[in-house]
Amino acid sequence: MADTKTAGNKEREARVVAALGGRPIVLVGLMGAGKTTIGRRLAKRLSIPFRDADHEIEAAANMTIAEIFAQHGEAHFRDGEKRVIARLLDEGDQVIATGGGAWMNDETRALVAERGVSVWLKAEFDVLMERVRRRSHRPLLKDPDPEGVMRRLMDERYPVYATADVMVLSKEAPHDRIVTSVIEALESHTGIADKG
Repeated sequence: MADTKTAGNKEREARVVAALGGRPIVLVGLMGAGKTTIGRRLAKRLSIPFRDADHEIEAAANMTIAEIFAQHGEAHFRDGEKRVIARLLDEGDQVIATGGGAWMNDETRALVAERGVSVWLKAEFDVLMERVRRRSHRPLLKDPDPEGVMRRLMDERYPVYATADVMVLSKEAPHDRIVTSVIEALESHTGIADKG
């Protein structure tokens, strides 16, 4: 029985990748939304590569993101981020996790709309704060009012994230359940959900 279910899931996942037609899945959302964690698991389930745009930027610059910001400023970082995401979008079937601010760039949104499928991992305030507090490297935590910063980012970015092709709630639940929700949302988006 378990083998039949696994085979059925593999078939389902292969159908999703085929329906995407070589377009990458681009995960967007605030820090703490689970883009990297969910992205890795989603890529594994779909048997396609996972790429983290922030890691790609660091590798290209041979510097950490914090160093890029400190030495060259945010505008320089955003320019590099835009170029890296454009390059990744040309590499076909894969899951791409983007930095929280990447989706705020008009050109990046247009490129993703043309070449990929965007998935907004939407998380509530309490979930985001709980997750970002677990990681000390977050620049947000260096601010005297991290809650205020998070609320401001949500106010600024959520209306723009809402323009993504698909929205999936990233809540406190097993990661695999959220991955399944992403797969289901992609099935609906590509029109294969009704074809069983």
